[in-house]
Amino acid sequence: MADKGKKGDKPGGKQEGEHPSVEDKKGEVKKGEDKKGEEPPPPKTKSVQPKDEVGTRKGCRRYRWEIKDSNREFWMVGHALSKILSVGCLVGALIMFTGTVVHPLVSLMIFMELSIFLFFIFIYTFAINKYMPFILWPVTDIINDICATASLAGTAIYAILTRETMPVNYIVSVVLIAVAAFFPIIDVCLQRKHFRGKQVKRNVLVPPPKMAAEKGKEEPKPKEDKKGKSGAKAGKK
Repeated sequence: MADKGKKGDKPGGKQEGEHPSVEDKKGEVKKGEDKKGEEPPPPKTKSVQPKDEVGTRKGCRRYRWEIKDSNREFWMVGHALSKILSVGCLVGALIMFTGTVVHPLVSLMIFMELSIFLFFIFIYTFAINKYMPFILWPVTDIINDICATASLAGTAIYAILTRETMPVNYIVSVVLIAVAAFFPIIDVCLQRKHFRGKQVKRNVLVPPPKMAAEKGKEEPKPKEDKKGKSGAKAGKK
């Protein structure tokens, strides 16, 4: 009797060297057509965000937008340039003061103004002011500029009055302090644009008409006097 099958051959399987039939090819073609017919999932589209507002941005996207907006306003308008020039003049004054006797109050005032200018540069560069809306930053910056101008001008005058003889480097440092006191005035002029077209809101604490009508309805009834109550009781008796 002939062998039922060779080793490795499965019942009903294809023999080695046998070509695929026409039906198999048709099935493969149909499978390929089905795959082609399936529509790919639509790509995820990001929500359209307004250019001048935060919109619905959250997390890192919001912080990146806040940094761009804060730096665009701070560096392009000119606030940063005025502060950096003041810092440069104060650093130059400290360098020129080396090797000469300086009153400690003069150096203290220079270091104080340097720290305040650097603080504002740090705040605006990293958009920290955007996350502290309870502080009116334009008003705070104007107050700082006015105080910086007054203090630096006073420092320059005091530095002149405390010395009888002034070497060249000392004179140069005093001039640099006076120039540093001039740039905050320019910054005050630049800050004025934040207040253009804005008016003081009046009657802010007055409730709207609907709220006033509701409060009028909810007013408690007037209480009766004790005399009225006693008279009523006497009538009942």
